[in-house]
Amino acid sequence: MRTLVLGRAPARVTEVLATLRADGFEAEGVSTDEEARKLLETEEFAVLIIGGGVEPDSRAAIKEFAAEHRVRRVIDGALSEPFDAYVRREFEPLIREVASED
Repeated sequence: MRTLVLGRAPARVTEVLATLRADGFEAEGVSTDEEARKLLETEEFAVLIIGGGVEPDSRAAIKEFAAEHRVRRVIDGALSEPFDAYVRREFEPLIREVASED
């Protein structure tokens, strides 16, 4: 099961990915809606994390697109420091919940 992270700040996306991957999650990250759509079209992602910097219109459109491409859970995120602790506390339990539904 794969997770896609969409965030406007590439450095933050990289930090989220580093934590998720270190903890055994398969994750990819992008910074643009176009990149996100291209990956979501593969229908290989069960979870989508949308960062706090993603604009409301983009957020709504990506959520709708994700629903049409087999994403089972969308997580709205707004990172706070330390980022690794936030990812482990806020994102990972939700990803595990989706994985347990398989």
